[in-house]
Amino acid sequence: MPGFVIRWMIVALGLWVAEQILPGIEIEDVPTLLLAAALLGFVNAVVRPLVVILTLPITLVTLGFFLLVINGLMLELVAWLLPKVHVAGFGDAFLGSLIISITGWAASSLIGPSGRVEVLVVGRSG
Repeated sequence: MPGFVIRWMIVALGLWVAEQILPGIEIEDVPTLLLAAALLGFVNAVVRPLVVILTLPITLVTLGFFLLVINGLMLELVAWLLPKVHVAGFGDAFLGSLIISITGWAASSLIGPSGRVEVLVVGRSG
């Protein structure tokens, strides 16, 4: 359970960073930010795999770059489902999804598979 909450907060952090950087992304309040993060996690877990399978030929032809487009579409879907989340257009959704991915990657690199912060201690023996 703590791993889920930590990853949820990482997605919320990514959404907040995207909102701060991009003028085309607006989230009205903190509860909406947390709801958007949860919904984005759900959409990425349920809807995104179906879209990836349906667009597999395009993804293969573009050597995987079409997955970036899919990520932007998932962010636009969340904005469409939540009235207090506004994304000005696909360009902002695309850039926002990149920011969310980079933020998530950076934060997740500090967290292990169990959801705990991992520290590597290097010492000399002898």
